[in-house]
Amino acid sequence: MKALLPLLVLATSLTAADWPRFLGPEGAAVSDTAQVPLTWSDTENLRWKIETPGPGSSSPIVKGDKIFLTCWSGYGDQEGANDPTKLKRHLLCYELATGKKLWEQVVPSKAEEDPWQGFLTEHGYATHTPVADDERVYVFFGKTGALAFDHDGKQLWHTPLGTESGRNRWGSGASPILWGDLVIINAADESRALVALDKKTGQQVWKADGDAIGMAYGTPSIISTDDRTDLVYALAEEVWGLNPETGKLRWYANHKLPGNVSPGIVTDGRIAYLFGGYPTQGSVAVKLGGKGDVTASHIVWSTNSSSYVPTPLLYQGRLHVVNDAGFALCLDAATGREIYRERVIDSGGGRGRGKPFYASTVRIGDHLYCVSRRGGTYVLAAGADFQKLAHNVFASDDSQFHGTPAILTDGLLLRSDKALYRVGK
Repeated sequence: MKALLPLLVLATSLTAADWPRFLGPEGAAVSDTAQVPLTWSDTENLRWKIETPGPGSSSPIVKGDKIFLTCWSGYGDQEGANDPTKLKRHLLCYELATGKKLWEQVVPSKAEEDPWQGFLTEHGYATHTPVADDERVYVFFGKTGALAFDHDGKQLWHTPLGTESGRNRWGSGASPILWGDLVIINAADESRALVALDKKTGQQVWKADGDAIGMAYGTPSIISTDDRTDLVYALAEEVWGLNPETGKLRWYANHKLPGNVSPGIVTDGRIAYLFGGYPTQGSVAVKLGGKGDVTASHIVWSTNSSSYVPTPLLYQGRLHVVNDAGFALCLDAATGREIYRERVIDSGGGRGRGKPFYASTVRIGDHLYCVSRRGGTYVLAAGADFQKLAHNVFASDDSQFHGTPAILTDGLLLRSDKALYRVGK
């Protein structure tokens, strides 16, 4: 028995906490207890690597001993794949301990998606991160709709959510979230609507729609304050606070960020912090709660410092993000004052063209892990001073890394357009 004790302790220490949705359990992209190595490569601190059947910008999620991941194939994923009728999405389930593929579901496109051109080529057709509970995993596949599977891969329901396109034909990218018995989905591009489905049946429970939703690309947030829980949803020019049970509007504020809003909402439970906008960008702090138009009373501050795609995180009164332009921003959450703005990627450090960051920053303890598209992962200090602590690259993989990492108790899951990696000592 004594000889077995170290093995039992090791097995217990390697059991991962759930990371069941985009940006983790509460959508905050943080862990204060995970033990993650500072450095890794193809030959250092790599537990396993599994090639995927196609690219994707979604993030891996973890429920129990299983990993769920989406990707796409058949159209736009490789040279010569020019027939949109051959587009397929994949939902993959892997064993966390070994990376062994347990099952795969392939879902052919049910409707013609926006063409493989323009900004859509920046993120592709598998951008929505799945969400899982103890019984099911839920996916949103754009114009193909929402689907639910059990943890053994059996399809339970399929609900179409529209086949419209925004004027820019950028496709959609917001991830589904769970609240109670509801799956809440931002189908802004497909139907200019925020939709709640019964998670057991897929039946629509409520729908909040309107033309203003058409440029809302971010994942909505469930935020509880002292007296109630709101579904907070950022749109161009406005932010809404809805009743998550009914979809009815409780409050709204005009924040003046134009165009489209892509980053998720950050909160401390009292204030919601919004980033985004196009062609001009900015960030806004809005006090939560109230009734009706709360613009005059609830806007706390606004500034031009921002992120176009990556979602910031909040730590010790500071907002941190490495934005799509490759600058590490640190803002005072109380005032919006910029504490620092520093370029993360050295000259020539980002392979390829386009904006160097797409994934959101995650925090583990007092370290920030920032995955660039083609230049590797940068580890920064999560403090008031800019410090670059490490730079980690998988030299064998020259594809794009768009997915935000999933944090395990003892490492990270990273995904590229070619593979899924488990990093850990």
